[in-house]
Amino acid sequence: MTRKVIIDTDPGVDDAMAIFFALCSPELDVIGLTTVFGNVHTDLATTNALRLLEIAGRSDIPVAQGADAPLVRPYGGPVPYVHGEDGQGNVPLPPPSSKAIETQAAVFIVEQIMRAPGEITLVPLGPLTNIALALRLEPRIAHNVREVVLMGGNALCPGNATPAAEANIHNDPEAADLVFGAPWQVTMVGLDVTHRVNMTRAHLERYAQVDKPMAQHIARITPFYRDFFEKTYHCDGIYVHDSSAVAYVIDPSLFKVERWPVRVDTSSGVSRGKTWPGLGDPLPPPWQGRPLVNVCVEVDGERLIEMEYERVCQSSP
Repeated sequence: MTRKVIIDTDPGVDDAMAIFFALCSPELDVIGLTTVFGNVHTDLATTNALRLLEIAGRSDIPVAQGADAPLVRPYGGPVPYVHGEDGQGNVPLPPPSSKAIETQAAVFIVEQIMRAPGEITLVPLGPLTNIALALRLEPRIAHNVREVVLMGGNALCPGNATPAAEANIHNDPEAADLVFGAPWQVTMVGLDVTHRVNMTRAHLERYAQVDKPMAQHIARITPFYRDFFEKTYHCDGIYVHDSSAVAYVIDPSLFKVERWPVRVDTSSGVSRGKTWPGLGDPLPPPWQGRPLVNVCVEVDGERLIEMEYERVCQSSP
């Protein structure tokens, strides 16, 4: 049986790869994209989501535009030095011929979950603002969603937005702490594993050799993104962030998880946005009463990379 998913996204080069991966996987039924600020402003995230669906030949999938700022503080701004000014590696793309639906992202999330209790998995690939707003709008979604599998956080390793915090969580720590504290099953696919999934230049070059629209788009947008990784991390190629969350939904056996309660630092200090796992027994008071989160701590990176390549390059139109 296919698994219904809503992908909350801020495309983003790695978001584009993850969306294509999901669309090409028969295990998943992508019933909607919701957009949020993060890698780019929300308006551009929406435009990119529509463009990506057109490239994939899936303009039948609705796109709902969401939050353009965090719950509490101003948005820190996009990261053009990572994803390009256009969020797609500075690759010129025509305007989309389709439009977003009128329904706002948080409302769309609530409507879809309450219409199909226990069936829908949320896959947030950006800041968790839309998910937190949906919770505020209708707290019952926590008891009616199947699971939340998010790309974000760092339990046992350094951050990437700051030495302490991962970028998606750092963009809205207050929203993240609400999501990690809600009574639903959350799986955190964070830097603890995504920095172990290394798609090398050789891996990336294979996409350019496949005469299919999604593969060709990946081949065009990744050089800019790859240059950032190689200059920043002195690695060969890129680390696979957003696609790792999609991979978990398809095949959790790729990962080893530990179950800990998680708190997010919402202070103004140097560790703002850090996802702190509750370790030890007994737990300190801030972690007491919090739900257990599946925290991914190990991954079969090579198998994940091969799965994504096979899906996108053998299944795409």
